[in-house]
Amino acid sequence: MRTPSTNRPTRGSALLTVLWLSAALAAIALSLSTTVRGETDRTSTSIDGLRSYYLAVGAVERAYIELLWSVTLPADQRPIPQGASFIDYAFPTGAAHVEIVPETSKFDVNTIAIQDLYRLAMALGLDPDRAHEIAAAIDDWRKPIVQGSPFDPFYLSQVPSFRARHASIEEIEELLLVKGVTPEIFYGTYVPAPVVEGSTGPRLIPQGGLVDCLSVYGSKDRVDANTAVPAVLATAGLSPYAINLLLDRRRVAPLNQQQLADFLKAVGANPDKLRVEGNSIVTFRATARLRLPNGQLSDLKRTVAAQVKYMSQGIVPPVNILRWYDAAWSN
Repeated sequence: MRTPSTNRPTRGSALLTVLWLSAALAAIALSLSTTVRGETDRTSTSIDGLRSYYLAVGAVERAYIELLWSVTLPADQRPIPQGASFIDYAFPTGAAHVEIVPETSKFDVNTIAIQDLYRLAMALGLDPDRAHEIAAAIDDWRKPIVQGSPFDPFYLSQVPSFRARHASIEEIEELLLVKGVTPEIFYGTYVPAPVVEGSTGPRLIPQGGLVDCLSVYGSKDRVDANTAVPAVLATAGLSPYAINLLLDRRRVAPLNQQQLADFLKAVGANPDKLRVEGNSIVTFRATARLRLPNGQLSDLKRTVAAQVKYMSQGIVPPVNILRWYDAAWSN
């Protein structure tokens, strides 16, 4: 009679061990390959982001230099047309869209009347009570007060506590400390688009904020009609009908002073609140996208901005950068 082999259990356990080791090694290899692939993609994205950044920087620098040249050239030779609100650049490595926003497209936050602050807040979509509170709070923040104000207890109750400046606003970001001003109200947000049957447009549309309407370098009387946002135009006294007409008109081409005067006369608007250009401080905001090997533009975008002051003739350097934004936001 044949005796069963005593090696069979050993062989079975050895095979099972090999299988488990193979599975463990396969899992380790899969995890390692996923990690390597993820790091490779992240590095590639970081490199593309850096390239997009420098492309946007170059677009900003080119735009403010070309605008400087444009002042001394005939109208038909200007690289940037008078009153233009943007310019597009096509580079071998990508493309950049540069927004040109003169500070005269905004109101001076330190001189705008409190009733205009209220109208501006209403034009930004706030309810009357919230608009009244914010207008009063901004006026209180910028106004010297000896005996204190009704807003002081609110600021002292914050963590950490602080006091209102009760002096001229030096940087527009100070408004983020003012009672009632939230980041959404300051920077803007997205709101649902009007429901139109059969429409295939976006469901959300951008709504501007106080930063688009107020500036420490803004206009004390008339705002630039070619670049002012709708909320500023409404505060300047234009009706919704006149605002829509002006937006459609300036999309075709920027208006000059005579064309603006004719337009305002045609719609029956007050000409004392609007003008064309008229400020030596301009913000350039560039959004750049790289060009892919197939010729299409990348989905990755990078936006930078610079607030530039043009000096009087004969002063060197002729251009001074007041503020630089490495990470800006654009619609």
